[in-house]
Amino acid sequence: MSTIWTLAEIEGGELKGITHELLTAARSLADASGSLKVGIVALGHEIGGLVPQLGSLGADIVALADAPSLANAPADVVARVVGPFLQGQQARTVLLGHTATGKDIAGRLAVRLDCGVIADATELAVEGGKIVATRSIFGGGMWSRAVAAGNGAVVTVRPRAVTPAPGQPSRSSETLTISVADGSTTRRVETLELKQETSTTVSLGDAEVVVAGGRGMGGADKFGPVETLARTLGAAVGASRAVVDSGWRPHKEQIGQTGRTVSPKLYVALGISGAIQHLVGMRTSGTIIAINSDAEAPIMKVANVAAVGDVHEIVPALVAELSRQGVGAGA
Repeated sequence: MSTIWTLAEIEGGELKGITHELLTAARSLADASGSLKVGIVALGHEIGGLVPQLGSLGADIVALADAPSLANAPADVVARVVGPFLQGQQARTVLLGHTATGKDIAGRLAVRLDCGVIADATELAVEGGKIVATRSIFGGGMWSRAVAAGNGAVVTVRPRAVTPAPGQPSRSSETLTISVADGSTTRRVETLELKQETSTTVSLGDAEVVVAGGRGMGGADKFGPVETLARTLGAAVGASRAVVDSGWRPHKEQIGQTGRTVSPKLYVALGISGAIQHLVGMRTSGTIIAINSDAEAPIMKVANVAAVGDVHEIVPALVAELSRQGVGAGA
């Protein structure tokens, strides 16, 4: 293993946040080993302008596959283009995001590289020349250390499990060109249209602060405190499964084992009891604040700060105090 490879996620010609996190993780592993390099593969159309940025974020090698047919390429096309290149590089470790894109590509790429897959890693280390990944199991109740059998591994890394390191504009990288073989970009599924979701709130996947509401809010018409606090903190809005199942909030906001996994710097849980299925989706958050009328609720035991009381009384007072201290758009 001479190079740790990653795969860039690009949207609208810009790097997604998970790309920076993957490069930080790979750079940390490479620096700790003292001998490894970091390589990143970027696919798309007219993406050459991203090379300096990828170098500044930690890549020693940037491999570009740039062609009109690679714009918004689906997972099967990505695997057919990237697989032969990584085989030629004798790649043994490939880091992907544990995102919809990364999870779709991981298995396909592992088949082509004849290696195993480790999913949803939160910490990585190199031991004995192999990647060792820490990941949660049994609904987040325990942690395990996993090593892929064989000569390599494709590892998906949980978004926000890694704090992105500051970029170094002075860093430079080697650029390689990936040839796109005839027929490799043939699509089995054709994308007819891409629609950008319009929302007045921050995306859950990108949010550094999440404010989530549970059944304790009392109903769909009583979610005002969640939305108000989220606006004040510039946060994304989340919800528990019970709330989504009741039709109070859309599924895109569901956090937990059957919803989204988030790891923001700050997670505020309002009226959420904290069933294990919910905890697995947010327990890696940096700081957890819980407000609940039940002092014995499971969420209170994992919270860094727990306040017992009525959310409909505490949250308005909290928002007023934040506004008094100059926090929030309305301050």
